[in-house]
Amino acid sequence: MRLEPLLDEPLFFIDHLGGEGGDLVIAFSLIGHDPARRPSPEFVATAIGRGTGASPRRALFVMDESRSWGNDPGFAPVLRRALDRVAARAPVTQIATTGQSMGAFSALVAARTLPVDVVVAFSPQWSVMPGVVPGEDRWARWTARLSRIDWPTAPLPAAGGDRTCLFHGAVDDLPHARHFPCQTGTDQLLFPGLGHFDLVPHLKVRGVLSGVMEAALAGDRQRILRQRFVDAQDRRDLG
Repeated sequence: MRLEPLLDEPLFFIDHLGGEGGDLVIAFSLIGHDPARRPSPEFVATAIGRGTGASPRRALFVMDESRSWGNDPGFAPVLRRALDRVAARAPVTQIATTGQSMGAFSALVAARTLPVDVVVAFSPQWSVMPGVVPGEDRWARWTARLSRIDWPTAPLPAAGGDRTCLFHGAVDDLPHARHFPCQTGTDQLLFPGLGHFDLVPHLKVRGVLSGVMEAALAGDRQRILRQRFVDAQDRRDLG
């Protein structure tokens, strides 16, 4: 399947993959390594459900060249335009957002803009504002460029609202993870021994990312929570 450019606007680029059914996954890119280049699409296989019975699922891939963590004033309007275009082709009955790091934070922000049903967020920051998470400066070179901060902390849905699944590597993201409130409808999985940049590659190697998204869309909470215990067993077997 080939990505179709859906929107190409200043600072925002959205690609589309067609598929079947009413589910739509919107995947947000992380920062990337080269500030002179736009970020690349992320979570393509996960979004379309490759390797599961859901494939091929419809998906959008959002790249924010401003690296704004959803704070750029164009973020919400461009998402609404993209959804309108996709929904005009075929009805959308359920929306999931996902991403890693900045993409995970953006996925949470998007749920405040669009009628999102479930968020699957890998290593989201609680905040990129200086001083909110003591000692955090990993993204200072990027956040110093932000002209406005509409989302000083990661927004969660109201308790009992959208289904939200947060995944954190405990090695270096525990200070962020501890700030996320415990509430009905939000599950948080912590992975000891894994860091911010290790978690998604680890889950990818284990071949569980597509299954996690499939379970999230199906509302299968127990299947998602089992990932934490299966991971612990894998570690005992290796140890």
